[in-house]
Amino acid sequence: MKKLTILFVVAWAASLWAQTYIDIKGAGIEKQSVSISITGAGADSFKKSLTKNLERSGAFVVRQGGQINITGTTSAARATGAGKETSLASQITDDKSARMAARKFSNLICETFAGQKGFALDKIAFIKKQSGGVSELCMCYPDGYDIRQLTANGEKVVGPRWKNDSVIMYTGIINAGPQIWEYDTVAQKRSLKWAFKGLTTGAAISPDGTKVAIILSFQGNPELYIIDIATQKWNRLTTTPTASEGCPAWSPDGKKIVYVSDESRRPQLYIIDVATKAKRRITSKGSQNVEPDWGPDGRIAYITKRGGAQVAIMKPAEGESSVKIVTTPGNWEKPSWARDARNVVACRDKALFIVDTELVDDKPSAPQNVFIANGNWINPAWMK
Repeated sequence: MKKLTILFVVAWAASLWAQTYIDIKGAGIEKQSVSISITGAGADSFKKSLTKNLERSGAFVVRQGGQINITGTTSAARATGAGKETSLASQITDDKSARMAARKFSNLICETFAGQKGFALDKIAFIKKQSGGVSELCMCYPDGYDIRQLTANGEKVVGPRWKNDSVIMYTGIINAGPQIWEYDTVAQKRSLKWAFKGLTTGAAISPDGTKVAIILSFQGNPELYIIDIATQKWNRLTTTPTASEGCPAWSPDGKKIVYVSDESRRPQLYIIDVATKAKRRITSKGSQNVEPDWGPDGRIAYITKRGGAQVAIMKPAEGESSVKIVTTPGNWEKPSWARDARNVVACRDKALFIVDTELVDDKPSAPQNVFIANGNWINPAWMK
């Protein structure tokens, strides 16, 4: 893992379907078994997508004779079990529409039987890193299907973040240097948003959509700023003449920002109050603590280097006494929360994985490949 460059310009940026045939129970986790018997148009695509989405939620395991039975057709599916039921009527015309129906049904099943939000319809943006320093913006669904390459400009892009359900903000390194771009996934076009002198990166939209946290160096050192989207006015939050800031992420209430700074000579996590600019350091263990993402339940996911880079979870009010390591040591990077406040997507060894933050007997669960394909896939960002 790179040290200081990871603060602001990180490395440029059909899956494993592993069925489990036993119910899993352990400390902090219990999976409900599900059996699927579906017919109709696109049934095979429906089953594969539904299986992957349910198992990747962490709450279910698909096998014969399950506690929950999914029956019917792809256009009229029904799930029953444990005194509960839910159903979905869909119009199926091809395999793609069958997968979309399966994703919708997966979300209903998660909410009905597990009491957790489903993420099957929440797309993941990521970077395809190519030879010659070129990288392109891509996206897919959490089941790993329907991958789309969004840009094809032969340039360098990094740090995608979702602005809303259809627009992705990212840093593009083009002729003049780093600039903030937006890509509209519906209109399928990009537009330049901000171009400051010097470093411009890390753009993260506030929960209410009115402000952007961003790292800028036009006044000298890379510092954390806020830009008001309506007025385009900026406000500088940090002043660290001998350090660099990076990787900002908003708290769920939009009042605070967690970010990385190397003012202690090593990259560590800090939280700053947007209104008062009061800040506090929240990490000290590990040689580096970087790439934070503030989850919907108030916990922060980040990368900690302790005998290898690992994904860690912290309750910021409790500090490092609450830290939970949810992966084994490796080359982990860029965790990004799902809306269920349970799973994160992260990259390791040129691939994307969904990581369940619930431990099994106090040990990390096995991460699941989002998809398997030749290439170098990095910088994932989950739609919130």
